[in-house]
Amino acid sequence: MTAVRVAILGVCGWMGKCHSLGYRNMGLLYPKDGITAEIRWIVDETGGELEAMRAHFPGAKVSTRWQDAVDDPEVDLVDICLPDRLHYVVAKSALEQGKHVYCEKPVTDTVAQARELAELAAKTGRITRIGHNYPRNPAHELAKEILDNGEIGDLVLFRASMHVDVVADPDTPYIWRCDGKLAPTGIVGDTASHIFSFIDYFFGEVESLVADVATVTRFRPVLEGFTYGARATAPAGAPMREVTNADLVTLLCRFKHGGRGIIDVSRVATGHKFMQNYEITGTRGAIAYDYNALSSLRVFSSTDAPGREGFRTLEVGPERQHFAALLPLANLGIGYNEIKAIEACDAVRSAATGKPAWPDFQSGLRIMKVIDACFRSSAEGTWVKV
Repeated sequence: MTAVRVAILGVCGWMGKCHSLGYRNMGLLYPKDGITAEIRWIVDETGGELEAMRAHFPGAKVSTRWQDAVDDPEVDLVDICLPDRLHYVVAKSALEQGKHVYCEKPVTDTVAQARELAELAAKTGRITRIGHNYPRNPAHELAKEILDNGEIGDLVLFRASMHVDVVADPDTPYIWRCDGKLAPTGIVGDTASHIFSFIDYFFGEVESLVADVATVTRFRPVLEGFTYGARATAPAGAPMREVTNADLVTLLCRFKHGGRGIIDVSRVATGHKFMQNYEITGTRGAIAYDYNALSSLRVFSSTDAPGREGFRTLEVGPERQHFAALLPLANLGIGYNEIKAIEACDAVRSAATGKPAWPDFQSGLRIMKVIDACFRSSAEGTWVKV
């Protein structure tokens, strides 16, 4: 049995908990791999909650300082679930000390930082992974297989949307994700990057784009202790704080190897708790996906006989390795945390075997270039090269 020694930085947050579920269940999900994740460190700045977490990670060391875990020579894999502004500095430190790195998206705040990390990873030969979990859903593995086999012909158009209404109400209190210092890229790096990860996974590079980036609500009330996804109202007269990053982005793009894209993403879509969909139109068919039907695709083929044409639903099931690790029958319903577990287990597997896999820091650099191009285009009001 091979054990990969992991340090989870930001263990008390949403992503830290998601990753932990994957690590703890790897031996159950993939027993034939002979690989386990051994949690050596749990780190978080929230001292009180961190102490409460200690009992659930027996044998793990505990700290409020990420440096303590990164400096430990007995750590193999550093898992970064920290605010965006810390991704670059922590990942760089970990790579310099010979650690493998699994980092939540966006991998950095700038293209220059992403390029530096990608080059450092290549130089050190360390495994890197990024938290773009949605394409790890086995349904998208099937979509990629259909595309790679040429079953729907050449790409014509990719249309995709991703929206939440977590701060749609202008009176929703301020959260750290609205802070341009903690999350400089706002909704573009936080959420649109997921759509960009589909592009990277399916088609490769974006050649050029034109984008409109906007901050819909400029000021929000401050409510101490308010967190992402919570529901609360700030008292009358509460202090206001300026939102210093983006709420919404829309864009048109052209892909390097042909085809075009239409994309819209926001965190202010009233009525959409979580919405994600895409449609891929080819010269001989099409693929449609909706997150509300998480384990299925709708596929159209122009080779169908006249009078028999139409989208048909393909249910993804245990014929896919990662689905079979979770469920024995199709349509029983996998969910977000299970897809995140697939991603976390993949990161551990890569670290144990030394075999790189998508998405690594080179993928992150390509995605960061698209994010950067959105801001440049919006500022200049024109098409830009990516």
